[in-house]
Amino acid sequence: MFVDTAKIHIKAGDGGDGAVSFHREKYIANGGPDGGDGGKGGNIVFVADSNLSTLADFRYKRKYVGENGKPGGGNRCYGKSGADTVIKVPVGTVIKDAQTGRILADLSDFEPFVAAKGGKGGWGNTHFATATRQIPRFSKSGMPGEELDVQLELKLLADVGLLGFPNVGKSTLISVVSEAKPKIANYHFTTLTPVLGVVRIDEGASFVMADIPGVIEGAGEGVGLGHEFLRHIERCRLIVHVVDVSGSEGRDAIEDFETINKELETFSPELSKRPQIVAANKIDMATDEQIEAFRTYIEGKGLRFFPMSAAIAEGTKELVQYVAKCLQKLPPIVRYEAEPAPQPAVDTANKQEFSVKKLAADVYEVTAPWLIPLMNKTNPNDYEQLQYFQRVLINSGIIDGLRAAGVQEGDTVTIYDFEFTFVN
Repeated sequence: MFVDTAKIHIKAGDGGDGAVSFHREKYIANGGPDGGDGGKGGNIVFVADSNLSTLADFRYKRKYVGENGKPGGGNRCYGKSGADTVIKVPVGTVIKDAQTGRILADLSDFEPFVAAKGGKGGWGNTHFATATRQIPRFSKSGMPGEELDVQLELKLLADVGLLGFPNVGKSTLISVVSEAKPKIANYHFTTLTPVLGVVRIDEGASFVMADIPGVIEGAGEGVGLGHEFLRHIERCRLIVHVVDVSGSEGRDAIEDFETINKELETFSPELSKRPQIVAANKIDMATDEQIEAFRTYIEGKGLRFFPMSAAIAEGTKELVQYVAKCLQKLPPIVRYEAEPAPQPAVDTANKQEFSVKKLAADVYEVTAPWLIPLMNKTNPNDYEQLQYFQRVLINSGIIDGLRAAGVQEGDTVTIYDFEFTFVN
């Protein structure tokens, strides 16, 4: 079974808690605090693997969780960081945020992509020792790891995409001009999975051709198998439109050509503007009148026309050589750029949940998971960003919550890895 989309849930590891510990050693009566920090949580990392060709594995496992960091220990011992969880996907997989549709990464190469970062380890009580607070009996909890649903979409990396109705000879063509060996038979939808073939022109010169499963009328709106696989020609630099000029299936060549291009435009207007070559197949079964009528129509649209019979390799060499020349002038395979994350919106009408905990006489800890995305994007050295962060704390009710808990001016407030002195 070919699977080219999948939705999974990923959760990076949480950071380990900081330790509360005091130095104990012979002949030292009052050792100071020496609690170590917790370890960092493990990341969720995606890596492209050329040995994979489908997303089928994700039909059975849909949740991936990173390893948590270990808690800190005494004698300033840091907790061990959690190991990264590596998820292997086929080359050409596009990763999107399932909730917003935002593109996170395009794994068209073998560069690892960190999709969810592990939480930072909490501070041990060593960090909280001051001249006036010499025996801090508290530490900080580790930050939670990032968590989200992601949509995986496999978009094949091919220079040329073969497009056309079922049974027009696409599988035969790719089997003749490349080493690919797709299943070929005389009925609809024999090709149930896209097939990639490397077409070699000369030594050191080649390109990749993809046989896209048959498209039918309505495919651009999700009818039949076509819509499931049209995404695979989104990267193609050139489209070879294969048409049965003989009408052996009882259809008209011109109507077939227009129908497929209409579906292509419905699916993606941008894709419909890609350079296109028309290959009129099965000329050995067609009349001269059929061939010339179709040639006149296609050339009238300004498109290059190639008559051929893929079954006996007639005209295929000329087609391949022309395709190779075209590719030399076209830009490289499309790569999708990651889209920037929007500024997190804070619902001030319905105040978000948070909790305030008193760690010591002058130290308060705020827990608010919804603040984490904003904090990750806030630069503490940027005055305007800090001003915005302060407004969020006020509008969300956190400042009022701190006052209700008894915070006084000059007390220390910690929010995960943020720490500041409270000022009325």
